[in-house]
Amino acid sequence: MRGVETTCLAGLNVAVLTRSETAELMIERSLARRSEVGRCDYHTAANGQVVADWKNSNVLRAAFLSADIISVDSTPMVFASKCFGSATLPERVATSDLFFDVAAMAEDRGVSFYLLGGDEETNAQAAVTTARMFPNLKIAGRRNGFFDLDEEAEVVADINEAAPDILWVGMGVPRQEAFAMRNRDKLTRVGVLKTCGGCFRYLSGELTRAPVWMQRSGLEWAFLTFLDPRNRFFRYARTNPQAIYKILRDSPLRLPSPSFGSRT
Repeated sequence: MRGVETTCLAGLNVAVLTRSETAELMIERSLARRSEVGRCDYHTAANGQVVADWKNSNVLRAAFLSADIISVDSTPMVFASKCFGSATLPERVATSDLFFDVAAMAEDRGVSFYLLGGDEETNAQAAVTTARMFPNLKIAGRRNGFFDLDEEAEVVADINEAAPDILWVGMGVPRQEAFAMRNRDKLTRVGVLKTCGGCFRYLSGELTRAPVWMQRSGLEWAFLTFLDPRNRFFRYARTNPQAIYKILRDSPLRLPSPSFGSRT
């Protein structure tokens, strides 16, 4: 997207934006899209799992190479940006926090949401929580993320009829990216499509965020593994080492700036 500085980490051009700047950009683009035609904007986020897998998956490769904005939802990637790429990332843009930033701005500026993803109970509770926290926010619609491919055209039609400014898609990687790639051109009455992973599970109370000190230290994965070892242990055991290797391998090392005028 023009005007947004990016830096290369693990081959991905990620946005050098704070969380509040990312939220403001989403609001601005969603409002601008009301007077535009064609496919919606597509914003997504990269974490360790994405870094480990995106080059090995045609779906993820297409999704991340064609994204308008890639945020970094990974504290270790923020740390890595101090040595790699062309710029240091100011902070982690955690989608589960970004949602609240965007919702607060949307409530003030008349921007509407559609929540797509999770099972029915999770999705419904996420909508209830959002409405309770932001009573003046317009929720144009919601739907669980469990549907077959032959139902997808109907889902897309329902979303277009609701015409949300921002469509939050929380189906997990890579299913949410696959949905975005299949339907981005068809979602002509949507402003911004933003993937959000397990955000609805946090909103519904199904999942608990790690303590802030663990988030800031890049250890949230350890907290989540402790809470859900069955689903998380082997995933992180596979993706964390791969992500570290690929950041080291595929990120340009930042060379120190030359010192002019120094005595030799």
